[in-house]
Amino acid sequence: MKNQNENTNAFLIHISSFAGYLFPLGSIITPLILWQAQKDRSQFLDEHGKEAVNFNISFGLYIFILSASFFTFFIRNIFRILDRFDHIDFGNQISFNGDFFSFFGIFSIVGIVSLIKIALVIIASMKANNGEHYKYPFIIKFIK
Repeated sequence: MKNQNENTNAFLIHISSFAGYLFPLGSIITPLILWQAQKDRSQFLDEHGKEAVNFNISFGLYIFILSASFFTFFIRNIFRILDRFDHIDFGNQISFNGDFFSFFGIFSIVGIVSLIKIALVIIASMKANNGEHYKYPFIIKFIK
């Protein structure tokens, strides 16, 4: 029975990262609190907690960097469009010269990374519920 409780608690540690959709930094704070409360109970919970917290911090950092680059493209394109208003020939259309597509290209990358995060959290949660160890790909080991 103890093993099933550990599996369930590890599952909850991983799945709690979805709290980030409810409140800011919830994907980091919620697994961190659950891990800190249960890390002394077993090595299994400690490993899954570290893995979940490292994953959420890493992907939070990745999303922040991609979002920051998204906003720089956005601001740059706004200024380019405003600059063209001085030279508008109302007989011709304004062309974006590919800037518009690079703007939405970064936006789509952020969306793809977010979908990958959701898939990895679900995979890790299911593995933890089955009592298996899972290592997230592409994480930075902040907590060792």
